[in-house]
Formats: sequence, C-alpha cells, structure tokens
Amino acid sequence: MKWKLVPLLMACAVALLGTVNARAQGFPNKPITVIVPFAAGGITDIVARVVSERMKSALGQPVIVENVGGAGGTIGISRLHRSPADGYTLIVGQWTSHVGGSVMYSMPFDFVDDFQPISLLSIGPLWIVGNKDLPPKDLKELIAWLKANPSRGATGTTGVGGGIHMCMVYFQNNTGTKFPLVPYRGAAPIMQDLLAGQIDLSCPEAGQTLPQYRAGSIKAYAVLQNKRWFAAPDVPTIDEAGVPGLHFPFWHAMWTVKGTPKDVVDKLAAAVGEALADPAVRQKLVEMGHEVAPKEQQSPGALRAYHKADIDKWAPMIKAANAAAGTTPATPPR
Repeated sequence: MKWKLVPLLMACAVALLGTVNARAQGFPNKPITVIVPFAAGGITDIVARVVSERMKSALGQPVIVENVGGAGGTIGISRLHRSPADGYTLIVGQWTSHVGGSVMYSMPFDFVDDFQPISLLSIGPLWIVGNKDLPPKDLKELIAWLKANPSRGATGTTGVGGGIHMCMVYFQNNTGTKFPLVPYRGAAPIMQDLLAGQIDLSCPEAGQTLPQYRAGSIKAYAVLQNKRWFAAPDVPTIDEAGVPGLHFPFWHAMWTVKGTPKDVVDKLAAAVGEALADPAVRQKLVEMGHEVAPKEQQSPGALRAYHKADIDKWAPMIKAANAAAGTTPATPPR
C-alpha cells in the first residue's frame, strides 16, 4: 500500500510548490506602505522616499510613504509590529529609532528578533561641529580648550539616547573632557542656536549641515568615520584628528513584519537591491551626503547582524548616559 502513497505525496508537493510560486508571482497586488517613524522633510523621510519611488517600478505597485513620528521613532515601529505579516507594510528606520530607541523605550517587542529585516540602505557620517567664532582651530585644540574651560563648550543635543547626544557622550568618554549637554526638541533649533552663537558645539548628521559648513557659518572639526567624507574631503577623520576608533556611522535600513513569507521578503529585498543599484538613486543619496550600503551588507541576514552588533555596542553607553541623566526608560503611547 505504501507505493500507492507516492503519487499522492508527489501531488501534494507539486501543489504546495505551486501555491508558493503563485504567492510570489501574485505579490504585490495592491499598494505597499512604507512607514517613516519621523516627521516629513528630515533625512530619514528623504531616504525612504528616494528608495520607495524606485521600488514601485520593480514591484509594479504604488509604494506610499506614511510619516508616523513620535517617541524617538517607536510609535511608527509599534504601528509596524501590529501590521499583518504579508509584506504590505514596511518601515525605514535608522540609528535613533532602532538602536537608541531599543534601549530608551520599554516596548512589548524585541527590536531585532521581532521584525524581519530587508536591507541596509545608506550610511552617512556624523561630524563634530562648532560655531564659527569658537577659538580652537582643530580637534586637538578643541580637546585642550574643553579641558581648560570645563564650564564652556555648551553642546546642543536632541535628548538622552539620541544620536547627537550619544556622539558627544562617546567623545567625552574617549577624550576625558566634560562639557554641558543642552537638550533640544530637534536638530533645526540646535543649528539655529549654533549659528547664533548661543551654544558652542554639536554632532549632527553631516549631510544636513553641509550647506552651513560650505558657507563658512560653522566649523567642522572631524567626521566620525575611518575615511574622509567625499562631500567635505578637507575635513579630517576622527582618527586623523587624534581620537582613533571613535566611529559612528549613521545608517538607514528597511524592515517588515516578522513572519512575512520568505518569497515575499526575497521579492522586497530584490526590489530594494534594484533601487540601490540605480544610478539616479545613488546620485540622489550622494547629494544628501550618503553612500549606498555595500552590496554584501544589503541582504536581510547581513542587516540583522549589523543591527544586533550596533545595539550590543551602544546599549551599555546609552544605559550609562540614561542613568547619569537620572531618567528611566519610557513607554510611548500605543
């Protein structure tokens, strides 16, 4: 009788394969939503729109960007977590939302294990900048000046656990300096006060402040990476400036819901890869000061490993900074 089961099992296998193939061929058959967990007009929003616009030609459906900001990006991430695992809801996040937010906020999910990675998208540097009238001419002079003037060096940050804040905590830890950290509601008011001379320093995403540097309105002391930034090659790396190893790549990536079928994930990853290979997309990212993530880091598995390693690196420092500030992890509104 066993031999009679063979045709039946073969038929089941063929049917199952046909179902998988049909699902892959049928996806997508409606618009896809890409959540941006920050306000419109910022660097994350722009990266998401540039990549999404190109993805729609590969997928044959509209790819609609929706801004769901608040609580360091975790409100948008919560929205993704509640979505069906069908590949129709994605998110483009970055260091603040997916590393800082994973430590600073108490959430009912794990930022690595409870989401399906799709691809790392782009990487841009942070840099240490100062108002144009600050006396130090280079980073070594800045470090000496900060040590000699511990009450000066007021530094604008976007709050405990954010990228700018952790950049400057990282800098303090590696240089033995101490200076006041002044929290702001966003990067725009930081830049306004830096230009006005109300504060001395900050560590913003370099692409967003490149116009002010080129205009001579701010000083740039170093980029926090191991190679010179193509958009401002005259600015030394942090290694060249005298603090080797102080690297802080500010990256963007895409995820979907955990449990999304592998064939759907593969199709989404292929669409992202096609977008990132497009010369027009690459040029738009370059104009923002970003580089496309290396090809070997664009796979779902590579993004998961990269994301986890960054959380492992930064979590102790964020927790220490959080404790020093006397705050406790927040639970954002659902």
